[in-house]
Amino acid sequence: MNSTQKSLFGSTQSPRSPSSKPFLYVSVTDPVKLGNGVQAYISYRVITKTNFPEYQGPEKIVIRRYSDFVWLRDRLFEKYKGIFIPPIPEKSAVEKFRFSAEFIEMRRQALDIFVNRIASHHELQQSEDLRTFLQADEETMERLRSYEIGIFKKPSDLMQIFKDVQSKVSDVVLGKEKPVEESDPEYEKMKQYIFELENHLAEAQKQAYHLVKRHRELGQSLSDFGKAVKLLGTCEGNALGKAFSELGTKSEALSIKLQREAQRLLMNFEEPLKDYVRAVQSIRATIAERANAFRRQCELAETMKLKEINLDKLMLTRSDKVGEAEREYNELKAESEQATRTFENIVKLMNEEIVRFQEHKTLDMGITLHEFAKGQARLANDVAGAWRSLLPKLEASS
Repeated sequence: MNSTQKSLFGSTQSPRSPSSKPFLYVSVTDPVKLGNGVQAYISYRVITKTNFPEYQGPEKIVIRRYSDFVWLRDRLFEKYKGIFIPPIPEKSAVEKFRFSAEFIEMRRQALDIFVNRIASHHELQQSEDLRTFLQADEETMERLRSYEIGIFKKPSDLMQIFKDVQSKVSDVVLGKEKPVEESDPEYEKMKQYIFELENHLAEAQKQAYHLVKRHRELGQSLSDFGKAVKLLGTCEGNALGKAFSELGTKSEALSIKLQREAQRLLMNFEEPLKDYVRAVQSIRATIAERANAFRRQCELAETMKLKEINLDKLMLTRSDKVGEAEREYNELKAESEQATRTFENIVKLMNEEIVRFQEHKTLDMGITLHEFAKGQARLANDVAGAWRSLLPKLEASS
């Protein structure tokens, strides 16, 4: 949560005051492990503060678990075609990492970002599902999750969408299906940008991971070195022993600084990059939905032509099946017109969303890179200052 949100939370003005601007702020806090073994999970307190009239009051606190956040994302993805639904952090498949303090905090932070992106989106913040997520009791949420699993095919795994698209491509290559694709140059340019952006972000995130790892390894090495040198100092007397002790103490102090900087790098550099990789994957899912909508529109238009030809033949022969054929044709026409409207709406929303995405990405990446450079400069100064302060003592002992 940024300082602006904190200051607004602390305002003494009544949230229901007519003069106050509309706001909806959410914080995901206090992760707690519940249950044991394979049934164990983490619960979170989700605190909502708002002056939206459709909400139950100015403040609401509910308990949610990871699957509730997944439910919200899936519902929005199903209903808001063309909008880039914010990404949700992936579920850890490795048992030993699921409940580590670091993993829990990273997920809490990512879930907080996820739900606040929804709350700040001019369309998504009006969602009835969001209101349910932020206000319903735990029993209601559990019932909704169970109902959803029973009725809908959940798009939790976005990779499944990509596999479906890849399957379609394979059919085209093998000659099983005629390719139906848009021929809009601007759209092709946008898709190319998204695919390249995903690759570059993934590579940057990979290198950020290695950078965090190197900081941690160097910190651990300095700690081990500091302990060894201090032990060495106990074998020596007078000035030399004291110099060894000073060197060991400085090494251990620098080790702590490196470990702290590694943690800051993880949370403020690697994780934001990983979050944008997920965001681009969410955009790719919307691209796949647009392709499906375009394909559906074309298929219905083609089927309608065939129905129209068949209807004309029946009318010429004055067949008694004309009435049924007309009814089928009109039903198909209505379905085709609806498919066209759906596709056009997806196109309109995507054009708006890509502009919004690029604006936010520019701002977010600028802050991320600035924080990264500032942290590295701070660490370099601390390291140089620590070794520099030790030089006179080492020179005296020699």
